[in-house]
Amino acid sequence: MQPVSRSTQTAYKWGEGGVGWPLVDTDGLLVVEETMAPGCSEKRHHHNKATQCFYILEGTALMRINGQNIALVQGIGLHIQPGTDHAIANESSNEIRFLVISAPSTRSDRHEIGVKK
Repeated sequence: MQPVSRSTQTAYKWGEGGVGWPLVDTDGLLVVEETMAPGCSEKRHHHNKATQCFYILEGTALMRINGQNIALVQGIGLHIQPGTDHAIANESSNEIRFLVISAPSTRSDRHEIGVKK
């Protein structure tokens, strides 16, 4: 077992301004530190199996859940149940930084709304 951080992990980019660093990546647990640039948002989606927790480390995020908007500020987390439509967005003028904790992993369990497979 080795300590992990953003500096020890390989970053991946997503969308128009999202960056993630997987800190734990197993079938049963996925923990990712992410940043989002101002104006960045993810597509609305759900997970059939994974429960998620979004925890804000810096800044203010907007979580869209089942058509409702919930503001999340530094030090606040939000638990998302499987099957819940959601998307995180950064509508502020500053970068945000947060953790996404998923159990089990969301790998192969992301279903975008309106996208047919």
